[in-house]
Amino acid sequence: MELAGKVALVTGGGVRIGQGIVLALADAGCHVMIHYGQSARAAEETAVAARECGVRAAVHGADLSDAAAVDGIIPAACEALGRVDILINNAAIFPEEDRFDATDAALWERLFAINLRAPFFLSQAFASRLEGSHQGAIVNIADARTRQPGTDHFAYRLTKGGLWQMTEMLAAELAPAVRVNAVALGAILPPPGQGEDYIRAYAQRRVPLGHPGGVATVTENVLHLLRQPFLTGAVVPLDGGEFL
Repeated sequence: MELAGKVALVTGGGVRIGQGIVLALADAGCHVMIHYGQSARAAEETAVAARECGVRAAVHGADLSDAAAVDGIIPAACEALGRVDILINNAAIFPEEDRFDATDAALWERLFAINLRAPFFLSQAFASRLEGSHQGAIVNIADARTRQPGTDHFAYRLTKGGLWQMTEMLAAELAPAVRVNAVALGAILPPPGQGEDYIRAYAQRRVPLGHPGGVATVTENVLHLLRQPFLTGAVVPLDGGEFL
């Protein structure tokens, strides 16, 4: 896929990994719709930075736990930028209180709504709007930890495991019109509130390669998946070997 002139929608595109993906796409010549949940100011600032690359950029706020709000995202992107060629399902929540003995029904519902339901229905709406021979691409942001069983962040793991499987299912369902791939992240960024020293120390203890990744690790692989015409159903673990 030639990225210049394409239109991409990135959920959670105003901060952290999502912001990096938006700016990498803009640098490659993509027009971008930046979805945000609560980070309106950051989304607007990211849009300003994207426009400096010479592309169009728009922002749209929506609570991904609200099904009706999710239904409005693809139409809003099409209204603002004419169409959507690329969907990046990046937005997710990772609550610390998500333990087996502490997760209640409300937290369960919110996790599944944001991390799995929203990507499904956004993908459905995206695919339904492709016309004729118009080709599209979806990249999901998964989690490498779901390659191995574990009991930390119990419901979160279920949602991200579902996203991994959904990537492969959608690749089969939507071919040849839409290619669907994913990157599965490991030690990429420190958690909110922690600094680079934290993630470096973690990587030295846990990651076979001995160092963390970074935003560029993710963006380079996302762009690679978008550009390769013979890749679909691929999930690329970006974990430095941590979950082998």
